[in-house]
Amino acid sequence: MTPLYDRDGWIWLDGEWLPWRDAKTHLLTHTLHYGMGCFEGVRAYAGAHGTHLFRVAEHTRRLLDSAHALDIPVAFDGETLIEAQRQCLVRNELRNAYLKPTVFFGAEGLGLRAKGLSVHVMIAAWDLGDYISAEAATLGLRALTSSWARHHVNISLCRAKTNGHYVNSMLALNTAVKAGFDEAIMLDPEGYVAEASAANVFLLRDGVLHTPEVTSCLQGITRDSVIRLARNVLGLEVRERRITRDELYTADEAFVTGTAAEILPLRELDGRHIGARAGAPLPEQPIDLNSVTAQLQCLYRQVTRGELEGRLTDYAAWLTPA
Repeated sequence: MTPLYDRDGWIWLDGEWLPWRDAKTHLLTHTLHYGMGCFEGVRAYAGAHGTHLFRVAEHTRRLLDSAHALDIPVAFDGETLIEAQRQCLVRNELRNAYLKPTVFFGAEGLGLRAKGLSVHVMIAAWDLGDYISAEAATLGLRALTSSWARHHVNISLCRAKTNGHYVNSMLALNTAVKAGFDEAIMLDPEGYVAEASAANVFLLRDGVLHTPEVTSCLQGITRDSVIRLARNVLGLEVRERRITRDELYTADEAFVTGTAAEILPLRELDGRHIGARAGAPLPEQPIDLNSVTAQLQCLYRQVTRGELEGRLTDYAAWLTPA
């Protein structure tokens, strides 16, 4: 794989287009040292009617909300940032892409007071490729409950997508991967399920879909998309509430959601197979295509690819043409 720094293309920085290899910042950039900044991950998909950004308005609003919560003044409005994301696809000739708008402080000085610092906004886009293996998407992920707790609402800004938060995520994920698992499930400081390392969590039990309430976890845009599709298209009841880890053990189905991951089944947690009777062997077979997880995967794929027919025509507003 070509390193991200070594490629042709264009990156948007503070209203200007820079050649990809010339888009650099100083080693003393404040955000590099303290993690004070925010970002988004936005997906673009090639569809039957051309390339489009998925829910870019919602992602851009969350970026600006995150900056506001962090008390970082951004000089650009949402409309300008959305247009820059559209042009990022056009200039880089991308059809399927991952975009990363980021707000960060400059290198005028260091220190916790963050005084006299410039604020910068950059947008880069590239072909994400196969983010997850086909095996993981069909067989499901093996997860480990992490010993690293997710943030508390009075410790950090849980609704802001901040750079520094992801140290916590990386600690949890790397511990799980080193132990032979694919993903980590993180609990909040009171011991309730919060989210995966960088994805929201859902479980199905007796025909009802459950997901943790948005307190210590990020208010995911894919999470919101899934809730709406489950309620409005599949007619499912969806409950947002506190969830314990043993509820995941005994769920009929479970899955995680995120912009990059989309919808991925969770087939095992802490050695317990999800959806099997106690003591049953751990089957390694694709998920049932009639399962709620598979149905939501299909619906989400149709919507993001612009296949808006029948019940899905209501979601055209989620797509912004490039």
